[in-house]
Amino acid sequence: MIPVLSDEHKAYIREKTKEKRTVSALRAAIILLFFLLWEAFTRIGVLDPFIFSSPSRAFRCLYRMSLDGTIFRHAAVTFCEAAVGFLAGTVCGILIAMLLWWFPRAEKVLDPYLVVINSLPKIALGPVIIVWVGSGYSSILTVTLLVSVVCTVIGVLSGFREVDEEKLTLLRSFGAKKRQLFAYAVFPASIPAVISALKINVGMTWVGVIVGEFLVSRSGLGYLIVYGGQVFRMDLVMGSVLILCALAGVMYYAVGFAEKKAKRFLAD
Repeated sequence: MIPVLSDEHKAYIREKTKEKRTVSALRAAIILLFFLLWEAFTRIGVLDPFIFSSPSRAFRCLYRMSLDGTIFRHAAVTFCEAAVGFLAGTVCGILIAMLLWWFPRAEKVLDPYLVVINSLPKIALGPVIIVWVGSGYSSILTVTLLVSVVCTVIGVLSGFREVDEEKLTLLRSFGAKKRQLFAYAVFPASIPAVISALKINVGMTWVGVIVGEFLVSRSGLGYLIVYGGQVFRMDLVMGSVLILCALAGVMYYAVGFAEKKAKRFLAD
């Protein structure tokens, strides 16, 4: 039997739909305005097109590189590195956060070290990482994990800590084991915090990948950005940055899609 919606509920749905469309339109307007102002300022001389390039120059450069597939090859390399780094960083970060929650004393001991490692500029470890793991894909993945894992651990662990202690006490009074506490109370209640940590991890993963490509790569968008800067081809630099932003946006919206699915699952 199909439920009959009240007029108030229908009005609420229309309002929410209108709000979503307004937000999407404003997002598109901001991007369009940014490109229009960028192009206009370079054409009238406010910005030097040799230094700042322009949207038309960047898109022409990308079009030329798309004819022989060069830009697709470099974008695919970077996206694959980011996808692997994101998945590995997320899984490792959640597992480490679970272990620290399981062993509170270890959490107390390691907490200041997590903060110090998180604040350490990872690019400063680049030469050391190259010596340790070699100058290749392994270095890029190592840098990415160093950047993303600690942020994931801190974010997820904070979610575990914020679970209502009264709920845990109630479950303990019924004889629940620690494994049951985690499975039925801690982790389900922490799913919003986990999703938030994943959103942060998207940005940190791309930072790690690009830093790694700056250091050792001979392919990928990071390599194109470095090469374009060295030969003063700013259209190549800005075009690569635009592709990078688009790929990061795709990953962010994938996490947002997972968030919607998680909310529906919790609601059911």
